[in-house]
Parts: sequence; structure tokens; C-alpha cells
Amino acid sequence: MQLAAQIMTGLVAAIHIYIMWLEMFAWTTKAPKVFKTIPKDLFPPTKTLAANQGLYNGFLAAGLIWSLCINDHHWRLYVAIFFLTCVVIAGIYGATTASKKILYVQSIPALVAIILLHL
Repeated sequence: MQLAAQIMTGLVAAIHIYIMWLEMFAWTTKAPKVFKTIPKDLFPPTKTLAANQGLYNGFLAAGLIWSLCINDHHWRLYVAIFFLTCVVIAGIYGATTASKKILYVQSIPALVAIILLHL
């Protein structure tokens, strides 16, 4: 079960690396195709704001990757739970303020990883 938890944690980290890349480096090129509810004319003036959001997603991914590199079982568990919980909370907030899709893309995979960590 620990392997499944690590795979899910890695998947959540990969999702956040992708979001970081979109928001920091591809906001005006690829992001309009992903974030279809945002009018295309808003992408250029919000580029800096999106990059800031991307940085936070990068921090979440870094924390999750860090948890996969820790040898001590208890510390690995605590660090993973902390960062996965941050993802769940951020996803719930995003789902209530921006798009319900965020709940399924971010919160649900992180919640599955947390459950697997406890089995």
C-alpha cells in the first residue's frame, strides 16, 4: 500500500509541476487552451499574477517530492500529509472560488494519496 501512496503522491507532485509550468512559463501561449473560462484578452495583463500562483504550485510540488526522498518513515509520512493537506485545502478553495474542476484535478488525487498513506 505504501508504494501506491508514493505513486499517488508523485502524481499529485507531477500535476503541480504541470500547473507551475503553465502559470509561470506558458500563461500566454498554452494556458488559454487549458483555462477556457478566462477571456483570452486577460492572459497578457495577468501574466505576473499567474507566475506568482505558479510559484506556489511549485512549492507544493517540491514539498511532495521532498517527502518521497525522506528515509525515516514517520518524517516521510508527516511531510507528505502536510503537503497533501495543503493541496486538498487549496483545491477546495479553488473549487469554491474559481472552478469546480479544480476539486477533481487537485483535491481528489491528494485525498486519495492521504487515504493510501494511512492504510
